[in-house]
Amino acid sequence: MAQATAGVPGRRRLVGRRILLYAVLVLLTLLFVAPLLWMFSTSFKTNAEAIRDVPTWIPEEPSTEGYSRLLQPGSSEPVLRWFINSMVAALAHTALVLVTASMAAYALARMEFRGKKIMFALVISTLFIPPISFFVPNYLIVDSFGWLDTLLAVIVPGAAGAFGVFFLRQFFSSLPRELEEAALLDGANRLQIFTKIILPLSKPALATLAVLSFLANWNDFLWPVYVLFNSPNYTLPPGLAILQGAYAADYAVIMAGGVIASIPVLVIFMFAQRYIIEGVARSGLKG
Repeated sequence: MAQATAGVPGRRRLVGRRILLYAVLVLLTLLFVAPLLWMFSTSFKTNAEAIRDVPTWIPEEPSTEGYSRLLQPGSSEPVLRWFINSMVAALAHTALVLVTASMAAYALARMEFRGKKIMFALVISTLFIPPISFFVPNYLIVDSFGWLDTLLAVIVPGAAGAFGVFFLRQFFSSLPRELEEAALLDGANRLQIFTKIILPLSKPALATLAVLSFLANWNDFLWPVYVLFNSPNYTLPPGLAILQGAYAADYAVIMAGGVIASIPVLVIFMFAQRYIIEGVARSGLKG
């Protein structure tokens, strides 16, 4: 009886802590979700309601005028064209990152060769260089290939970044070597081991890197501004900046553009959330 009585305060404290934890999580969720909800709500308002002194969360007179102005054929701001350009560029960039990073990471994690540690140190050292320092050399390289004002200019540069190599190298190092040794005894070569054993086991890390690479390219603003000159070739970030200049006071149109740009990001994160958590957790298990 005494043990049961003593256990009641302990359970009450546990329940109280859990309620407090859930309350904090709910507040944090609202903090992060509120701007998205406000953007979505404003995109369905009239401009007069959007700039009203007393803000309203729910549109009093719902209107799709913002979306109509953006998506109408022959618009001077071809948002759909920018959307397609961004999607093509982000998907192609992600594919290149996965190919180059996975092959380099496997070599640094599993293969033995002279200068391996020095090469890995050089790769990691590039993470400490400000990305803007690469703008001039990348611009000159892109110009020499004749890629200026094309999607290749925003797809290829950065596809062999150091972060992807480091991230996948950490994950590959956590995989048991016994699987590769057994495959070698069965007569498999390095390429077969890499494609049929390592890559299938690395789906969480590959999915995580794919999402991060997609988001980095999708949200990139400064580099496309430098290498894309004509409006039909723009991606969404510089295009939406022009949109804001064209409709400086039309917040419904601006918010509608923000909603369109946010849809792929939210969809990808919803489907890849489980892989992201698993990939990040396993990538730090072994140095």
